[in-house]
Amino acid sequence: MVFILIVLLAVAGYLGYLVLKTKDTFQMIGNENAVEVPEEQSAKNKPVTVLLLGMDSRANGGGLNTDVIKIAALNPNSKTSTIVSVPRDSKIELDGYRSHKANAYYAIFYSQAIGEKMSKDEANAHARRETREMFSQYFGIPIDYTVVVNFNALTDTVNALGGIDVNVDMDMRYVDSADGTDINLKAGQQKLDGKNALDYVRYRKSKPGEGQTKESSDFERNKRQTQVIGAIVDKMTSLGGVTRMGNVIDAVGANMKTDIHPKEIETMLTTYFGMKSSSIESIPLDGEWRSPYVQLDGAKLDEARNALKAKLAD
Repeated sequence: MVFILIVLLAVAGYLGYLVLKTKDTFQMIGNENAVEVPEEQSAKNKPVTVLLLGMDSRANGGGLNTDVIKIAALNPNSKTSTIVSVPRDSKIELDGYRSHKANAYYAIFYSQAIGEKMSKDEANAHARRETREMFSQYFGIPIDYTVVVNFNALTDTVNALGGIDVNVDMDMRYVDSADGTDINLKAGQQKLDGKNALDYVRYRKSKPGEGQTKESSDFERNKRQTQVIGAIVDKMTSLGGVTRMGNVIDAVGANMKTDIHPKEIETMLTTYFGMKSSSIESIPLDGEWRSPYVQLDGAKLDEARNALKAKLAD
């Protein structure tokens, strides 16, 4: 009995520490200038939608193109979500906007803001807002928030979890001394650390010569992103993942910018903590490569739009 009491006290102490840590991190990554959400409109009481943008943060290869683009709808009643993945080279055609690749809009809006003499912080806020509005119109749903993460977020999160178990679908070899890329993966079930997990989702092609491996399309990359996200979610909800949650929160906080109020980030975490990968519906958009764009399949795009609307209506 004494042993059980000690264990319970230890768990309670850890949870108390975690709450304090998360509050500090929420203040760091949240946007205190955002309007605080009334309780009846908060994530615990109504569905929310988030535009997730991932940027290449490498010192020699970074930029403002958003090579990961996902729209997530989360429903607090069913504790489920729908995530739509948009290929980065998708041609976006929308009234009121010039046609570009999907991954170019953030950089375009940022550059416009800099041209109007905004500060870098103001320009990034402008780009988050305008990119969210554009994709909101494109998918025909209100998108509440934008989250921008750099590629270090994936690397650091996986490392904070002690690695993730992934079935690598093919051999992958690619070296580029210009930006320091060195991808060397073998097919099969294995534990990936942060660097290899990032290599797995980023791999596109191999160079001719000895050790050359098969090329990979943006559609295959999107599927691998979904696979890795599922592995991260499952690891986070395991006992081992829970005990590492403090490190995970630090990893995300150091690599993320958003327009969500800190209090709402806390609400979203407490509302959806424990959601498993089986509760996430993943819809990767398909299409046809017509250089230099991916022409999205209209039927698949309609399916994605309807799925997001349905999640918000549950």
